[in-house]
This record gives sequence, structure tokens and C-alpha cells, in this order.
Amino acid sequence: MSQKKMSLKDLDFNNMGSWPQQAKIGFCVIVGLVIVGLAWYLFVSDKRQMLEGLERTEAELRTEFETKQGRAANLEPLKQQLAQMEQQLQQMLRQLPSKTEMPDLIVDISQTALATGISNELFQPGPEQPKDFYAEKPIALRMVGTYHQFGGFVSGVASLPRVVIMTMHDISLRPRGAAAGDKTAVITPNSPLELAGTVKTYRYLDEEEVSAQEKAANGGGDAQNTAPAAPAGDKKEGG
Repeated sequence: MSQKKMSLKDLDFNNMGSWPQQAKIGFCVIVGLVIVGLAWYLFVSDKRQMLEGLERTEAELRTEFETKQGRAANLEPLKQQLAQMEQQLQQMLRQLPSKTEMPDLIVDISQTALATGISNELFQPGPEQPKDFYAEKPIALRMVGTYHQFGGFVSGVASLPRVVIMTMHDISLRPRGAAAGDKTAVITPNSPLELAGTVKTYRYLDEEEVSAQEKAANGGGDAQNTAPAAPAGDKKEGG
């Protein structure tokens, strides 16, 4: 006798106990899959997104840590390099003229110009202008000489015993007697040229000068605020 194949239409959902064994197993599997799917959607999905966010944060923090660790590892060599640079700067500053050598240096510059045949029509040093760790000395000058004489002057200044730094400001060089801005004047190696303007030379400040400058900068405002008040007895009462 052949058995009839049971379909979903033949199943009585009001009496599941009468279902065949295979139908019961299949229904339980479906219910289990639905429960697992809902649990994953309600609980695991949110946790997974949170986990992905934490993993990204961990990667960013790890990268930041490695960067800062590399900087910390290089900090000590950088400090040593900075100390070496400061020592080199101090050595270079010590090669500049000192306060006591500055007057003789200005005389040497003027004498070097005369020795090369240049005529000093104006050579007037101005007041010093102190800076952070050095002082600059402006010199207003007007010199007359040839192209080769000016070259000899520059070479002579460079060969002085002390390191001489000269910077030029508002300098004009033109043929003697030519008007300013005259581009038609011809310059030849032996034609007289006029050099006019201001040059600045520099010297280093010693420790006492630097200390005094720092005190003046820090106490300048206090001196104004602590001005003595007028005595009370000086007030005149009205009659």
C-alpha cells in the first residue's frame, strides 16, 4: 500500500502534535533560524558596529603613540644638537669685535679706505643700536674712488684681524658728478666713482651688557609706575 506525500496544506497548525516527525523537525529548524536571526539583528549587529569603531580608534591611537614615541626617542639628540648650535653661535659671536675694540676697528676701516687711494669725503659713525645679543654701529659715508680701488677696499676690510661684518643700506654707486638716476653715464675701470649711503658694522655684547639690557627691558615699566608722588605739604589751600 503506497503512502501519500503530505504537503503544507495537509498540516493542521491548531494540532501540531499530530504532525509527522519530519514536519516537526523542519518547523523547529525554521523557528530556530528565525530566533537566531532576530538575536543577531538585535544584539550582535550593534555590538559589531561598536567593535569596528573601537578597532578604528585603536588603530588611530596606535599610530599617534608610534609618532609620539618616535619624537620622544629623537628628543635627546635634538637637545644635544641645539646645545652644539648654541656653542657654535657663541664662538662666532666671540669672533666679532668687542666694545673696547670697536673704536679701533672704525679707525682701521677708514685707514683701509685711505690706503687703497679712496677719498673719504664723509665718514661719520652714528650712535650704537643694541639688539638681543649684538650691537650695530651705523656709519654714514661718501667715498670717491675707482672700481679697482673699491675692490681693494673690500679685500682690505676682509683681511682685518677681527671678523668685520658690514651691511649696506641705501647705498648708491654712480660716476662722480653724475646725477642720481642718470643711466647714460659710462663707467670705465679708471673713472672716478662716488659711493654714498650708510653701512652698518656689528660687535657682540658682553655678559654684563646683556644682563643690563634684560634688566632694563624687564624693569622699564615698573620704573614708570613707581614714580614718587608729590608731597602733601606742597598743596596750597584756597583762601
